[in-house]
Amino acid sequence: MTRIPHEMSGEPNPLRALTLDRLRSRTSMKWRAYPEDVLPLWVAEMDVPLAEPIVRSLTDALELGDTGYPAGTGYAEALAGFAEKRWGWEVAVERTAIVPDVMLGVVEMLKLVTGPGDPVVVNSPVYPPFYMFVEHMDREVVEAPLGADLRIDFDALDETFRRATTGGRRAAFLLCSPHNPTGTVHTADELAAVAALADRHGVRVVADEIHAPVTAGGVDFVPYLRLPGAENGLSLMSASKAWNLAGLKAALAIAGPAAAADLDRMPEEVSHGPSHLGIIAHSAALRYGTDWLDALLAGLDDNRRLLVDLLAEHLPVITHRPGEATYLAWLDCRALGLGDDPADVFLRRGRVALSSGIPFGTGGAGHVRLNLATSPELLTEGVRRMAAALD
Repeated sequence: MTRIPHEMSGEPNPLRALTLDRLRSRTSMKWRAYPEDVLPLWVAEMDVPLAEPIVRSLTDALELGDTGYPAGTGYAEALAGFAEKRWGWEVAVERTAIVPDVMLGVVEMLKLVTGPGDPVVVNSPVYPPFYMFVEHMDREVVEAPLGADLRIDFDALDETFRRATTGGRRAAFLLCSPHNPTGTVHTADELAAVAALADRHGVRVVADEIHAPVTAGGVDFVPYLRLPGAENGLSLMSASKAWNLAGLKAALAIAGPAAAADLDRMPEEVSHGPSHLGIIAHSAALRYGTDWLDALLAGLDDNRRLLVDLLAEHLPVITHRPGEATYLAWLDCRALGLGDDPADVFLRRGRVALSSGIPFGTGGAGHVRLNLATSPELLTEGVRRMAAALD
């Protein structure tokens, strides 16, 4: 497999491109949810300009008036090219379908393999919408907490699968890969063990792989469907997180060879949900935005190292393991004595917004999630404010 090192990109670091004044002119959630005296380091939006190929593709479409309904397999073909180069994985375009976004795609995939009231297993602490969306669709969320090392605890997963399928119930495992909020990248051996356990217990795996392109230097992402034994799995992928395209909705559902018939049962109207402009933007990112991505990944590597140094200097009692992927840092603040919700203290006293760990489920209390996809200067200011909140 050919892996492109982060440092090979000739692009400038996009995390250094925008001033605070420029960022505060944005109208998206990250910059409008809190008053202007709050520094937002919370929701998963990046403080970057769009990659030039994406801007060009959207500008061309708008000039042409190409703003209708989506059609064709261009997005899947773009992902296939990216996946082959980055991960040595051959995506079967004929086993893909466009969906509005990853979480709505997760909902549709879970509908294919479970019914009302069926259990859906998650590895807590985990992305809060896993709870919200699954419960809203009338499924039962069942936790198999991560181990103390923030990796999958296979004894716990085995027991949870056993309980979830008692009495012949259908069950699914909603796998977060890479894991949000911990930044853990599951190894090939770990994913093979997931597939083996799922097969043993008759559990269907649906993998949320939205953060797949955002790995730290020297870390290789392994697509779940690339693993032997994962043939009946389903995956959701998108360019959204890696290229900051959350407002341009589009994602892809991908079926393993033994799950193709399941994907074929997805209602045709689901494919009407993605934005045509979103598909244009995501396809351009995957085809032409790799130099920009490599510059971003190098900048994120720098910020991960910077965060380690900043915490050691200003908040040494916080426990933090630098993530192997994503641009999110999971901080254990329990030694600070701030209670279950330290994010509330940091916001009120330090005027810095972080994500509370509580909505991430078991293992989240006493933690915060910090978004480090910002300039080194703003990251430094954020940690300074956190420290000041303790004075």
